[in-house]
Order: sequence, then structure tokens, then C-alpha cells
Amino acid sequence: MQHDPYHNRRWNPWAVVVGIGEAIRFLTIVPQPWLPPMHERSAVVAIPWFPAVGLIIGGLLCLVGWLAGWFWGGLVAAALIVVSWGIITGGLHLDGLSDTFDAVLSWRSPERKLEIMKDSRVGAMGALALIAVLLLKVALLAGSGAAWWQATLLAPVLGRWAACYAIFFFPAAAAGGLGRAFHDHVRRADVMVATVTTVLLAALVAGPAGLAALLAVWAATHLLARWWTRGLGGLTGDTYGALCEIAEVAALATLTARPIFVG
Repeated sequence: MQHDPYHNRRWNPWAVVVGIGEAIRFLTIVPQPWLPPMHERSAVVAIPWFPAVGLIIGGLLCLVGWLAGWFWGGLVAAALIVVSWGIITGGLHLDGLSDTFDAVLSWRSPERKLEIMKDSRVGAMGALALIAVLLLKVALLAGSGAAWWQATLLAPVLGRWAACYAIFFFPAAAAGGLGRAFHDHVRRADVMVATVTTVLLAALVAGPAGLAALLAVWAATHLLARWWTRGLGGLTGDTYGALCEIAEVAALATLTARPIFVG
């Protein structure tokens, strides 16, 4: 009898296939019609495979950049990569970014901040955060030179690892919702799989620069998660998305940075 991967969280080939399928469904717009209807546990079994799906996203973005490079210059190619980035992910993390900054920069009580986060409208701080992240991604990729493909391939991996890290190591704020389900059901083994995958991909794709980018992402994620935990009483699904977006920028910045000392 086949084990139910949504409840009997055992490591077997079927559970891995389902987990990757759920991660693709949750993190991208790519349909997975072979999976059962999405429920609370669906996204939880996907957590170990977040970085692996980040690699798929990065690969698609590299294809966009390669094709764009045949027709236009670096700036247009970078802009098309970033636009495709948002389309492939369905704007999931960008939405969380805007909601998070509208809340955490409101300087209200934790309860009021959580209410602001649930508001579907985008405020000034949320709009500024969106503009800043999108502009930085385009600018960093446009000036990255030959390192563009490594940065494009690896940044989505590191961004999704940042979400895994925050889900496990920081408390959840809301009494319900997806953020609470993530935190309550994530296992140490899930984060270990995600971390080992990320370390291997960082080393294989970019060598020491990839590992330096992972370190930069960890530092940014940890500091922001601590700040938001103090201000909100914990983290939410929106803050996981915001951490992913900011981690991607930190990864791009590290991977495309010029050496301080030359020859």
C-alpha cells in the first residue's frame, strides 16, 4: 500500500515526486493537474524542494536572457528577465513584499500591523519596496557582464532557501493561515534537505562566489526576520515572500559585485 505523502511524511520516491510537484504548483504558475486539489498540507510537503524549484525558475530565466541577448542589449535583456521572473512566480513573493513593508513601516502595534498586512491595497511603503526591489534586480543584472547567467540561475535558489530558513527558525505570528501551517509542520529534515541542496547548487554554479552569496543571504534573512519577529510577534506568509525577494537581491548583489582588489 502506498503511503500518503501529505500525512505520513516518509522519504520515498513517491513522496519526493509529490513534494516537487507541490513546490512547482505553489511557487510558479506552471499547472500540476495530476495532483489532488490544494490544501493546507500541500505547501508543507513542498518545503524541502523550494530551492530545487528555484533552480527550475532560474533555468527558465536564463533561457529568457539568452534569447533576449540575441536581439537587444544587456539592459533590455535584464528587464525582460525581471518581468519574466514576476510572471513565472505569479507575483507571489512581490505581493508579500508590498504587504510586509506597508505593515512593518507603519510603526503601529503588532496587532494593527497584522491587520494592515491583510489589506489588499498597496500603500506608499509597499509601492516603494516593490520599485526598489525591481529596479535593483534590473540594474544588477544589466551590469553583471559574463556573470549574468550564474546570478540569474542561483538567485531564485537562494531566495527560496531564505524562506525555508525563516519558516523553521522563527515563530509564526498569526493564529491561522499558511504561515502558521508552514511553521507548525516543517521538520528539521525538511530544512536540512533544502540547505544541502542549496549549498551544493551554490558551489557548483558559482564556486566561492556562490557560497559568499549564500552567506550574504543568510545574514540578510536572519537580521530581517529578527526585526520583523519583534515588530509582529512572529512571521507570516507575506514576510516569507518578502524575505525571498530581498534574499534574491542580496544574492544578485554578491554574485555580480566587482572584486575589491584587482591584480
